[in-house]
Amino acid sequence: MPLKIREAIPEDSQTIFDFIMELAIYEKLPNEVKTTVEEIKESIFASNSTVKALICEEDETAIGYAVYFYNYSTWLGKNGIYLEDLYVSEVKRGKGAGKAMIKYLAKKAISENCGRFEWACLDWNTPSRDFYESFGAVPQTQWIGYRLEGETLEKFANN
Repeated sequence: MPLKIREAIPEDSQTIFDFIMELAIYEKLPNEVKTTVEEIKESIFASNSTVKALICEEDETAIGYAVYFYNYSTWLGKNGIYLEDLYVSEVKRGKGAGKAMIKYLAKKAISENCGRFEWACLDWNTPSRDFYESFGAVPQTQWIGYRLEGETLEKFANN
């Protein structure tokens, strides 16, 4: 049976949350997940949300998901798509689900005249890095990501 990629709907919130937990366990960070099913539903599916999600199905059963949003390149003067999460259940890997979701988003980027389609990958995640590079994705080694979050973010913002 062929894979089906579809835009997620609010009723997929539990499924998305379950995949987030699977991904967090895979990345050895399950205690870092602070969100809830209700927060997923409110943040992804709110009328003013800038976040979207995909569900990949096999035989009408969800086997993977992707979460993405639009960013902007001042140098290109165009929007881009940023892939926040891509995950396929471990027992369903090797069937093309990850590549199908990436291809779906690549086609979306082209059809919407986006200048870029980008994402990040943990440096230790060799299987994913090899997968991305197998279809021509190029690691961006000249940029270092920075983050403010939690108490540090609050302290900086309020002092």
